[in-house]
Amino acid sequence: MNEQVKIIKGNLIFTKTSNKFEVIEHGYLVYTDNQIQGVYQVLPPDYAPLPVEDYGSRLIIPGFSDLHIHAPQFSFRGLGMDMELLEWLETNTFPEEAKFQDPAYAKKAYEIFVDSLRRGVTTRACVFATVHRASTLLLMDLLEASGLVTFTGKVNMDRNCPDYLCEETQESAEETLEWIKDVKHRHYRNTKPILTPRFIPSCSDELLEKIKMLQLRYALPVQSHLSENPGEIAWVQELCPESEFYGDAYDRYGLFGADCRTVMAHCVHSDEREIARMKENGVYIAHCPESNMNLSSGIAPVRTFLDQGLHVGIGSDVAGGSADFLFRAMAHAIQASKLRWRLADDSLRPLTASEVFYMASKGGGSFFGKTGSFEPEYEMDAVVLDDKRLGHPQEMDVQQRLERMIYLADDREVYAKYAAGKKIL
Repeated sequence: MNEQVKIIKGNLIFTKTSNKFEVIEHGYLVYTDNQIQGVYQVLPPDYAPLPVEDYGSRLIIPGFSDLHIHAPQFSFRGLGMDMELLEWLETNTFPEEAKFQDPAYAKKAYEIFVDSLRRGVTTRACVFATVHRASTLLLMDLLEASGLVTFTGKVNMDRNCPDYLCEETQESAEETLEWIKDVKHRHYRNTKPILTPRFIPSCSDELLEKIKMLQLRYALPVQSHLSENPGEIAWVQELCPESEFYGDAYDRYGLFGADCRTVMAHCVHSDEREIARMKENGVYIAHCPESNMNLSSGIAPVRTFLDQGLHVGIGSDVAGGSADFLFRAMAHAIQASKLRWRLADDSLRPLTASEVFYMASKGGGSFFGKTGSFEPEYEMDAVVLDDKRLGHPQEMDVQQRLERMIYLADDREVYAKYAAGKKIL
């Protein structure tokens, strides 16, 4: 028997589809290096001689993928939540991000961020940094050391932002190129670059053209923001009058799916044309419900996205969202969908626990490849949860225990954690 085969045991719960939990009580999860071989109620004879890491009655779930999080914003979570998006950026976000020009400050802030992300239920994430190349590399060094799997991006901005963050167009492109070269020389195992034009208002047409050239040259994915706030959408229409809709402003430069793997955060006010283009191009949507509520952006029509077969994952969007713990975002997704159903559109039924779990695990995880499930040949990401702190007088089955943790758990319930086949916690 291959000595690389490993086995863990516990109450396994995961999703293959969005409408059903798969539960194997006191089951076995068998994996080789970073590939799951199978899950079993009874261990097959070929595996019987091998040692088993037995987690008893604890729950074992796939690791979650946070499709949208801002690392430099972690330091001001919970502040300015009475503002709308554009005012909030000017008042809180941009002044804070300017501090990351200082490597000492960046190191202190990013160490706190990475430690929190490592202790939670997230195993993979799409991470925004700042415009600063050196501090972005520092963040990537810390993420690599953590064992987490990430796409991390140096932000691009050459217009409509404070002078202290605004790059010249050519400078932004050249700094991004040098950053990509730096990343390649560091030979990271789990930390990959992702192109990160902040959003259309902060990126000129010329800069978007240059970013596309880099995307083609290095076959990199892209992350940005889309249709988050009515004021933002109106601004994009003024800046790009030739575009049919917000997403079309990206698509005109080849930065909206198709030959360019893309994740767009929010999509709160995407119209039928934009939804159709996202489906056609295979764009991923990062649903960030708490941020959308905190910044008065609205409630995304996630039921529409799911019913039409779009790729939808979950994003914490710290610091628009107050926590990087994705169970919190999942609970907010359910609650927000209920409000939309009751107050705005009763044709869009609320989200269920299995649907938001699927979005956080397999749905969003597919942006990284085959991850977010315990099906054979998926990558080995797993989180072991211990809910004994959350006392309850009744007997509950595995699914009930998990559903309860969506609303009640925090990182104290995280007992162990595996990412890309390695135990990191």
